[in-house]
Amino acid sequence: MIDLHCHLLPGVDDGPGTLEDSLQLARLAVANGISHAVLTPHIHAGRYRNQLSTLQPQLAVFREALAGQGIALELTLGGEVRLGVEAIALIDQDEVPMLGEEDGFRIMLLEFPHSHVLPGSDKLVRHLLDRKIRPMIAHPERNKDIMRSLDKLLPFVEAGCLLQVTAGSMVGDFGPRAQQRASEMVERGWVTVLASDAHNLKYRPPELQRGRAAAARLVGASAATDLVLRRPASILGLAEGDTAS
Repeated sequence: MIDLHCHLLPGVDDGPGTLEDSLQLARLAVANGISHAVLTPHIHAGRYRNQLSTLQPQLAVFREALAGQGIALELTLGGEVRLGVEAIALIDQDEVPMLGEEDGFRIMLLEFPHSHVLPGSDKLVRHLLDRKIRPMIAHPERNKDIMRSLDKLLPFVEAGCLLQVTAGSMVGDFGPRAQQRASEMVERGWVTVLASDAHNLKYRPPELQRGRAAAARLVGASAATDLVLRRPASILGLAEGDTAS
């Protein structure tokens, strides 16, 4: 499987604080059947001052550490970009790591505030689309506004945004309302990928298997595999033979 959203890079955000913690998370990911992880550190002005040029050297160090420990986890760099005008400046400077590319659009993981959907978010999304950047909205099922009403998400789906649901939400790890919304999105065919959004070993581990199984109960095994393998592979530009099931 491919985990398109996880926080495994040490010391850059609210994920693991040390290299050893990161290595333990990587071992757990492999044990869970994940062969490829896209590292998506928070890019959030005023909180986490991450950008492409500062993250690439840290990715290289982490790759070397994985190889030294014999951990068979392929890594790609992305970023979880907090919605805001500050992000536009980083995009203009080519300092935002994108997830990949599909159908002529670069794919960017976009995070809304957890509490609500900001007024004007639809205008920023349209601006990104006009620039051939397609937002993939991170964990919309955990947004308080969307928990209250799924209709809050509809304009973004209609605009062409992709959706990434947290695998743990499918099994109730983030509460019954997030589970309900995640299941509804999967059943409606809105969800592009399931990802772990892993942060730590205890509460936010890099696990996809349980979420995949829950999705399979709703939409069948083949469609669930699309969410954790075939569609992420397409976004990353990986051939089918380059991935494991």
